[in-house]
Amino acid sequence: MKRIFLTFCLMASVFAINAQVSATLSSPNGKVKVEINADNELTFKVIDNGTELLNGTTDLLLNGKKASQYNGTTTKSAKEHIDAPNYKLTSFDDEYNQLMVKNKNGVNIEFRAYNSGVAYRFVTTSTKGEWTVKDEVAEFDFGYNYTAYLPYSTNPQKPKAMAFQATYDVGRISSRPKDWEAFLPATVELDNKGAKVTLLETDVEGYPGMFVKSEGTCLKASFAPYPKAFDFYPWRVQKYVTDTEDFIAKGKGNRTFPWRVLAITHEDKEMPTNTLAYSLASPSRIKGDISWIKPGKVAWDWWNDWGLSGVDFKAGINQQTYKYYIDFAAKHGLEYIILDEGWYNPKSGDMLTVISELDLPALVQYGKQKNVGIILWTVFNVLDAQLNEACEKYAAMGIKGFKVDFMDRYDQEATEMIYRIADRCAQSHLVLDYHGIFAPQGITRTYPNVINFEAVFGMEEAKWTERAKHQRDGRTVDEPSKDMPLYDVTFPYIRGMVGPVDFTPGGMRNATKADFQPIYNNPMTMGTRCHQLAHYIVHDSPLTMLADAPTTYEKEPECTKFIASLPTVYDEMKVLDGKLGEYIITARRQGNNWYVAGETNWNGRDVELNSDFLPTGTYELTAFFDGINADKAATDYQVFQQTFTITHSPQEHIKVHMASGGGFAAKLIRK
Repeated sequence: MKRIFLTFCLMASVFAINAQVSATLSSPNGKVKVEINADNELTFKVIDNGTELLNGTTDLLLNGKKASQYNGTTTKSAKEHIDAPNYKLTSFDDEYNQLMVKNKNGVNIEFRAYNSGVAYRFVTTSTKGEWTVKDEVAEFDFGYNYTAYLPYSTNPQKPKAMAFQATYDVGRISSRPKDWEAFLPATVELDNKGAKVTLLETDVEGYPGMFVKSEGTCLKASFAPYPKAFDFYPWRVQKYVTDTEDFIAKGKGNRTFPWRVLAITHEDKEMPTNTLAYSLASPSRIKGDISWIKPGKVAWDWWNDWGLSGVDFKAGINQQTYKYYIDFAAKHGLEYIILDEGWYNPKSGDMLTVISELDLPALVQYGKQKNVGIILWTVFNVLDAQLNEACEKYAAMGIKGFKVDFMDRYDQEATEMIYRIADRCAQSHLVLDYHGIFAPQGITRTYPNVINFEAVFGMEEAKWTERAKHQRDGRTVDEPSKDMPLYDVTFPYIRGMVGPVDFTPGGMRNATKADFQPIYNNPMTMGTRCHQLAHYIVHDSPLTMLADAPTTYEKEPECTKFIASLPTVYDEMKVLDGKLGEYIITARRQGNNWYVAGETNWNGRDVELNSDFLPTGTYELTAFFDGINADKAATDYQVFQQTFTITHSPQEHIKVHMASGGGFAAKLIRK
């Protein structure tokens, strides 16, 4: 041991003289390696099973200076058991090897190697007083023009100002214009190397989020500048940036910066179960009992446009309508209703004043009597401006939390705001559902009262997805301009790696590709009824919506009963089979019970399920399959119920047909 220590000290001394560091860091299983070379800039290679996947370059321009003058390394290994409330699994073991590249100026770089990928971040140790970050360099060169899955900004004029709701552009890295900006996570398919690399970030607190641009075979980072001036959209007093500084971040003293993560997967089914985004995030800051953080299902108003029928009152944002939603939730054991936009006058920017049509305290008490909680919608900056007053008032009233919407930014002030809101709401035992926002980047671990996130091209987008004519194989086709079934079997692999999604499923007006039409008041969904039911199991969604109208669900008692019976958090998750962009089959366990679902794109397919994932024992099965005519009538389905015993014999398998845009959903209750 003494000899090793002396050798290390001698090497560190040589590095300091040459101002250069070369080091290799390996994962615990030795299969993933990072070869690091630090001179005037830091470069690294990521190697998987002896195959080089990419070359990286990184730097931090702190106070106008590059992070050069590297002069040594330190290493450590760690194992940790992580409890993960309301995550895709209740707990998991974490293991990694770490190497810190030290810098003479105290701008160090910390690398970690996991069996499932590589991560790095900057850590300052001798920064005094105020500082600014002019820019951060993060370049990932794959050395070949691979296929990439990139969700591009929907706002070409101001690409960093949008709701982070986009489908994936699938094509070669270099096929995109250099000025197109995509947000994370994004996946590159290294098909000749048997791997996919997904670029993501986590622990993004008080710092702008990362976008990427394509340049040749390289993805290069871009960051939102620090905001300098603002204005407000008058219709809901939403704050937006009108002018920016010439730097991306500022602060005081030492800090750790966000993690840049390169997740490596060899089979597509490994992607949704990857835990790096969660494990690298800061641990929970909510101390003590967190039993007040309750996941659940929601009877939701906005998607169905308050669309009650057959009632003896005018449906809308009024007392009778919301009492009806509460009655429906109570009848089916749903935990919440949401009062979406309109319960306060959005043009006022004052969420402390409720419209005259509602007696909110009486509504809260009505819900309490029926064991149904109420969550209130609001705009991020409106809540932030009235944060203390709103938390005190509505927590005292019995409100359970807020659905917070229209961030539409990813600069430093935006990330500061979401942490500030999460912290203050935690103090008042209020849960949060974040909308119109970037993907979760670790905050669901740090503040587990943030129980869901949008950042997904969800069901609301179908309401205004127009049909379009275009050429295909020499013929003109007329079809929806956005392909939801394709997206539905893409985002669980990529977006699903970083945290929960508020996709808002449950539409009962289901349509084939030929029949789908954009309808605002009585919206349709693309794909079959069973495709919709499968969402409730395939998606990580601790707070999930029943997006259609209560009176519509009452006409579909079998499906409604099934949805209402499903958990929203589970102890364990497995992806049994699947291929990115084609199909996915997911199994989740809560206690001794298992829940299994599958979805396909517009291509119908046959899949075979075996019983390997099930412990031996007797189960009561309830399964929903696409009906024989689901290719023409997307609402067609069949229900199968049976009690059977698992012995793990070779005969214990079942063949399932998923129609075009179809799926299946099943629960297996242990007897």
